[in-house]
Amino acid sequence: MSETGAGAEAGDSAYDVAVIGYGPTGVTAANLLGAMGLRVVVLERDAEIFTRARAISTDEEVVRIWQRIGLAERLKQDMLTERPVDFVDADGRTFLSASPTSRGHGHPPQMFIYQPALERVLRDGVDRYPNVRILLRHECLSLRQDADGVELTVVGTADDSVHRLRASYVIAADGGSSLTRAQLNIGYEGRTYEDRWIVIDTKMLKPWPDHDKLRFHCDPARPAVDCPTPLDHHRYEFPLLPGDDEKHLVTEDAVYGLISRYGIGRDSIEVLRATVYSHHVRFASRFRVGRVFLAGDAAHAMPPWIGQGMAAGVRDVANLCWKLNSVLRGELPEGVLDSYETERKPHVREVTKRAVFVGRMITERRRPVTRVRNGALRTLDRIPGFGDWLQDSNWIPVARYEAGLQVGPRTKATGHQIPQPWVIRPDGERVRLDDTLGGGWLLLHHGLPTAQPAWERLGVESLAVLSVGSRPTDGAIVDSDGVLLPWLAERRVATVVLRPDAYVYAAAPVGAPLPPPPAGFAPASRPATTIAQ
Repeated sequence: MSETGAGAEAGDSAYDVAVIGYGPTGVTAANLLGAMGLRVVVLERDAEIFTRARAISTDEEVVRIWQRIGLAERLKQDMLTERPVDFVDADGRTFLSASPTSRGHGHPPQMFIYQPALERVLRDGVDRYPNVRILLRHECLSLRQDADGVELTVVGTADDSVHRLRASYVIAADGGSSLTRAQLNIGYEGRTYEDRWIVIDTKMLKPWPDHDKLRFHCDPARPAVDCPTPLDHHRYEFPLLPGDDEKHLVTEDAVYGLISRYGIGRDSIEVLRATVYSHHVRFASRFRVGRVFLAGDAAHAMPPWIGQGMAAGVRDVANLCWKLNSVLRGELPEGVLDSYETERKPHVREVTKRAVFVGRMITERRRPVTRVRNGALRTLDRIPGFGDWLQDSNWIPVARYEAGLQVGPRTKATGHQIPQPWVIRPDGERVRLDDTLGGGWLLLHHGLPTAQPAWERLGVESLAVLSVGSRPTDGAIVDSDGVLLPWLAERRVATVVLRPDAYVYAAAPVGAPLPPPPAGFAPASRPATTIAQ
């Protein structure tokens, strides 16, 4: 239910969760919480989707999250997949080429997106849930917490009307300039780079050679990003150099002049918009204050070089939303919400470090250093093993959790998300693994189940995984891709406890009992997750 303008009366309604911000992070949260059946209100100060395409890529793990809300296949219709990434020198010669390979999440490893189109699909998805209320042109002026929830003072920007809402919890996904973070007096540590960049979004009128490749032009004179985006769009990015006139550089003649250096003329593209912006590396000092949680750019900002800014925000709410649902349903105690920051912050820091490293490699301006870089990477690219590592884009860290909501003794599976192969269900249908898991806690067994009474008496279901060629039965699926069983065997575990986000909470070898459930765990009180179609 989407509302805007003076007719959207906020009232004194009470909600389970209030989401502030309706960009990719906020709209993903709204879908996840809506699918869980929670009462949700979303506040967004703008009336329409932001038209500038900011994020330009995503990865298989993020699409796996969107799969949980039934939107992955629709979203992929508007994405470009299986496109190589080339690093080229000042003369346009490639010195490193990478094609990411799958990490087992069941979707293409890297996809280019057009963000306005992606956000439209996600927003349309929220309309499936009558339990989610969207208040456009509404902004949160202040928050006041008490023992039972959060009171939000909300202004309708169309008519300056003021309302109050109550929610048990708040997710602030209101961007890098987050008013919520400022109200809570949370520090935003880090730096803003001195270099500013011009971002140019274009419409492709006719194709040119290699138009479908992402190319990082590592030219010390003026580096550039040259990126395909779906729906016949194309993105260019250039740094402003000393002496550049920022206002002139965004004019049509200046923009075409920048792009023409790569042989692209006015007959090939139409410039839609050109904007200047700065890169940031920042982290909120805390991701949580009481019942309020920061997510996405409100919690962290990273430079764009490995395309993980939007992805990090989507991972944030995927980690947080099921925990909020579990607490609100009485399945887990409130203290588990501290694991959100414990799990997400280290991974975001690791991803940011990689992004900074790749950015330095691309934007190096010292010509002697660039000559060494180009020659060294060409040589390393030819070394067996190391060259494969470079070509596989391994600079994007896997999301794994060394601490948080998990239990010891640690195994090689603990804190990792299990892969998602295609499996055969008892009814004979071949589906992706997550579509069989049900969105709750689950015991997953390598072959015949080992009794786990401490978990079973709480009502946690078991699912056996059988090898290729077996016949699926009630309570058992067939690993038709031959992926899941080798993954378990490599980690020397036979039974794992999966959290609702498919991360391993605990694991045990053959014949051994699992560690006990979390204190206060009561899964039987939680209704199954539902996805509106």
